[in-house]
Amino acid sequence: MATYLYRLGRACFRRRRAVLAVWIAVLIAVGGAAGAFAGKTSNEFKVPGTEAQATLDRIKGSFPQQGHGSAQIVFAAPAADGIKAPDAGRAVSEAVHRIAAVPGVAAAPDPYATGAVSPDGRVAIALVSFDRKLGDITDRQRDAVRAAAEPARAAGLDVAFGGDAYNRMAQVDGGEAIGLAVAGVVLVITLGSLVAAGLPLLTALVGVGAAMAGLLALTGSFEIITTAPVLALMVGLAVGIDYALFILSRHRRHLDEGLAPEEAAARATATAGSAVVFAGLTVVVALAGLAVAGVPFLTVMGLAASGAVVVAVLVAITLLPALLGFVGRRIDRLPVWRRAMRTGGTTTMGERWAGFVVRRPLPVLLVGLAGLGALAVPAASLDLGLPGGGSQAAGTDARKAYDLVSEGFGPGFNAPLVVVVDAKGTPQPERAVQGVAAELQTLKGVRTLLPPAVDQAGGTALLTVIPRTGPDDEATKSLVNEIRDQRAELKASTGAGIAVTGTTAANIDVSTKLGQALPPFLAVIVGIATVLLALAFRSVLVPLKAVAGFLLSITASLGAVVAVYQWGWLDGLIDVPKVGPVVSFVPILLIGVLFGLAMDYELFLVSGMKEQHVHGMAPREAVVAGVRGGARVVTAAALIMVAVFGSFVFGHDPIVQPIGFALAVGVLVDAFVVRMALVPAAMALFGKAAWWFPKKLEKLVPRVDMEGEQLIARLEREQEREPGAAKQPAGV
Repeated sequence: MATYLYRLGRACFRRRRAVLAVWIAVLIAVGGAAGAFAGKTSNEFKVPGTEAQATLDRIKGSFPQQGHGSAQIVFAAPAADGIKAPDAGRAVSEAVHRIAAVPGVAAAPDPYATGAVSPDGRVAIALVSFDRKLGDITDRQRDAVRAAAEPARAAGLDVAFGGDAYNRMAQVDGGEAIGLAVAGVVLVITLGSLVAAGLPLLTALVGVGAAMAGLLALTGSFEIITTAPVLALMVGLAVGIDYALFILSRHRRHLDEGLAPEEAAARATATAGSAVVFAGLTVVVALAGLAVAGVPFLTVMGLAASGAVVVAVLVAITLLPALLGFVGRRIDRLPVWRRAMRTGGTTTMGERWAGFVVRRPLPVLLVGLAGLGALAVPAASLDLGLPGGGSQAAGTDARKAYDLVSEGFGPGFNAPLVVVVDAKGTPQPERAVQGVAAELQTLKGVRTLLPPAVDQAGGTALLTVIPRTGPDDEATKSLVNEIRDQRAELKASTGAGIAVTGTTAANIDVSTKLGQALPPFLAVIVGIATVLLALAFRSVLVPLKAVAGFLLSITASLGAVVAVYQWGWLDGLIDVPKVGPVVSFVPILLIGVLFGLAMDYELFLVSGMKEQHVHGMAPREAVVAGVRGGARVVTAAALIMVAVFGSFVFGHDPIVQPIGFALAVGVLVDAFVVRMALVPAAMALFGKAAWWFPKKLEKLVPRVDMEGEQLIARLEREQEREPGAAKQPAGV
């Protein structure tokens, strides 16, 4: 591989104008496609095959409103019994009448007619249903509904808008600009000059721009979940900066060794570029492996993020060498910190740390394992769920509506369950429905039932069950399972079959399925990545050690997520909208993203160790040399990733925030504890055994030459054949 990348890097350096023109053309083309074909993203977390989704699909013909968007318009009076006052009643009725007349609104019943007034007389709810799916409701329609409620506001009532139509998910709040600013500072400190620091930022922005525009162009033809572009942006920025940093740092090292800029760029692309390609491949494999879960929206998220990674790799091995051609030897222009530009002569902090670890590998290993074990303890209490109105940021309309409903009616009114009663074929369908309702009313977790909606022709009825507990409560999940467990008894006593659906039941089903998908998904990506690492390093112990380190990072990161988002630790320091279950797809997403990113550091550090060992250095000395060569770059790369991921924590989106937090903690733990401490300690303990590979596999497994050994040997032979040629330094 190194040979092919060497040729590619040299070709891009020489034909830099053409390469730059191609990337500019790509940006223009995908930008134009995004403008022409972009559509809407979806906020619906559908999971085919679950009972809730299958039931919903089955009844859409009889009850089409079940597949449409809905909203809660909550009216609250400042004083007790105020909502029942004549003036307040007229204002609410007028507002509801105007809302019902908004184009796109199918129904908006008067809360006084339906009895949707709280017992204390302070709160009334108008349940608004639209005539189209949630994803087809426009912002103009939402704004029109808001405007139609003006009479209630004019009467001095508080009006809040909640429900699915107003629960806006996966919004980017501009926090990524903070991450880019921090990344820029880290690059300047690491590389020492504004020119060198600007190249990784520039290439990362080009890659992210191309990937995001391409993804947006697909939204017009495919249903893409709203979180997919956010995840692609998050991962694309992080790996784009890191991959360019890996290659650029190697390029500068070659320049210091006396190589010409063209040769330095070609060799950096060959060696560090090989690590980038393999690292990118592991990230892509891990993200694409999300398809194993069998959850369509998760598959889309994984493919979107893996597409951003592919673009980042292509930019790093083509556009970056071309830009290095434009810069030449002026890469250290506009210096800010000259110490960062000196690569030799003094013992680095990374070298001193590696020497400490190699001298005391067992104590370092035990202390690191104990610390990670303590951090991972909360992960045993992991509880999964999906965000709703209660997960929105405090002060938002959706959160205000959620809280008003909970206070006025009880938490269960935010978690209605829809029980579908199939009474077709029974002698008296109405009596069968009444019998089912009577049985459900006796369940301990049921607070009340709303009047049924009946399809006389189909013999089907919808019973809305109001639990005593909210949507995130474990008791609500138990109630769903209890109702489903009553099927046989209800069938025997009433002759009717039942199924449970609705948003609350769907969220429970999604969380359950994602929890069940974790073990097979983890097994698939670990297996594939182990093979890739064995192929890259031609070793048995190195891939196994890498996987073990990854599992430690995952459990520690999940433990931190549970402590903060489920237990409420660090409340005040991190603005968590609502303490409760962890977003159900955070663990599986964390596994997919963090595994690939963890392999970045593993490849970069361990490839440096193997490179030194291949060139004759003793195992422990090779460990120190590998850390010395990669510590500064890995530290900078990890800090950049933590900054990019951490910047999303400052937003208020209930999905994006925990994802950013989990990835930031995961990278921090993996880079500084696992890769910079446990890996050198384990490699020192392994000694020569770290590079053992079965002889039978030696003949079967192709050599990828990631360390550039074959490439350097070929270059030396070519130099010897050229009479009078000035001999270039051969080391990489």
